[in-house]
Amino acid sequence: MKRVLEGSHAVAEAVRLAKVQVISAYPITPQTHIVEILSEYCTKGLMNARFLRVESEHSCMAALIGAQTAGVRTFTATSGQGLALMHELLHWASGARLPIVMAEVNRALAPGWNIWVDQTDSLAQRDTGWIQMYCEDGQEVLDSTLQAFYLAESVNLPVMVVLDAFYLSHTYEPVDVPGQEAVDRFLPPYVPKFQLDTAHPCGFGPLVAPGDYMEMRYHIAMAMDDALIRFGEIEDAFAAQFNRRYGPVEAIECEDAEIIFVTTGTLTSTCRLALQDLRAKGEKAGILKIKLLRPFPYERIREELKGAKKVAVIDRNFSFGAGGIFAQEVRAALCNTPDHPPVFGFIAGIGGRDVTPEMLTEIYRQTKNSDAPQKESVWMGLHEVKYAD
Repeated sequence: MKRVLEGSHAVAEAVRLAKVQVISAYPITPQTHIVEILSEYCTKGLMNARFLRVESEHSCMAALIGAQTAGVRTFTATSGQGLALMHELLHWASGARLPIVMAEVNRALAPGWNIWVDQTDSLAQRDTGWIQMYCEDGQEVLDSTLQAFYLAESVNLPVMVVLDAFYLSHTYEPVDVPGQEAVDRFLPPYVPKFQLDTAHPCGFGPLVAPGDYMEMRYHIAMAMDDALIRFGEIEDAFAAQFNRRYGPVEAIECEDAEIIFVTTGTLTSTCRLALQDLRAKGEKAGILKIKLLRPFPYERIREELKGAKKVAVIDRNFSFGAGGIFAQEVRAALCNTPDHPPVFGFIAGIGGRDVTPEMLTEIYRQTKNSDAPQKESVWMGLHEVKYAD
């Protein structure tokens, strides 16, 4: 059924349809709308779930770790500073092989205080062992959240579904909300591989000596590799049921493209508009949209970019002292490929600043007119920069 939904409410609808059993939440802008509507669903009996109101995001993840260990399907949502406060327990969740699903609404990190979009909060957690899925629109948010439960429970790793603050979380658009029976045919009930059980007592999270710890981490690495394969299988099952798929990456007009933009999130939609204009003018441009950050789809990225003369990566994030994070990842993917195209890095839209089609056209022009990157990252749309004495 088609409904006009906020991106946040698209997340909530998917959580309801997934029959989550425990929701733990601490409200923080701009993710609050997700847990607000879920609390209403629980209060009105529209969900048979326990809603836990906790005193911090750290407590929020701790509560879900306990609930998931007891063998139930769990969910939470957070943003920015809240995700940063969870950091310690993100490692615990993945290390304990708990398939928790979390919606992460990208928000800039303070100071200064900023509640608008910036991907640095989620990208700062890229080494915690969480699968990360980046979404472009409300339909992809709903679909990815449903897929996230299936994927998490298939490989016993937690999944983060990432969406842009306000541009997506608070924007209304038509979303196809599937019926419960159709979702039940796609998403099987959660059957934990291990859980707290007084009839079969065992220990969780014990001290692990050097003789075993490395192998435990290797098993997580193997599960993350397996997640890339399982993601494709889950998308096949989803497409068979709902006739929609996204892929770990999406190549748009890349077959003959000489310059390919690399984008994530809602910025991709703006780039589609710029691409139409460039193509109408005879420019051989394309877009490679990255959905999966972890596991990173190296082979697909190499395959899609191998024919390009140049690559322009647009990052809504920044790693101080290194540059744009997606640009780093793309360079790493290509570095051992013979005759790979040069990768131009651009920083745009930090802290919620608009990224316009005109700015993207300028990025294209700069990339086309340069033989090689002059910097690791070029900042676009800066106001006059004044330095304090």
